[in-house]
Amino acid sequence: MEGPLSIFGDCKTGEAIRSQNVMVAAFIANIVKSSLGPVGLDKMLVDDIGDVTITNDGATILKLLDVEHPAANVLCELADLQDKEVRDGTTSVVIIAQIEPLRPKLLSDGVSGH
Repeated sequence: MEGPLSIFGDCKTGEAIRSQNVMVAAFIANIVKSSLGPVGLDKMLVDDIGDVTITNDGATILKLLDVEHPAANVLCELADLQDKEVRDGTTSVVIIAQIEPLRPKLLSDGVSGH
C-alpha cells in the first residue's frame, strides 16, 4: 500500500528550504537595490512581446518580474502592498526583508539593532 496522497506535490521543509528562501530574497533584493535612492539607476525591462519599460521604481520592477518561487512572490506582494499603502519605500522593504534572516548573527556580532 502506498503512502498518503499529497495534493500539494513535493513538500520541502527544514534548513534546506530556509536556505533557499534566503537565497531567493537576496536574488530579488539584488535586482532592485541598484535603483534605490536619489542616484538610483534605471532598469530597462523587456517583456515577452518586446515592450520596453525603463524605470527606477522598485514596485514597477517587481510587478514586471515573472516569478514562480513562493518566497519571491511574497517579496513582490510585500512591495506591492507597500506601494498601495505608502506609495514609497518599495525597494527598501525588499532590502530589509532580505537582511532579516541575518539579524540574529548581526546582533551577536555587535551590530546595533537601532
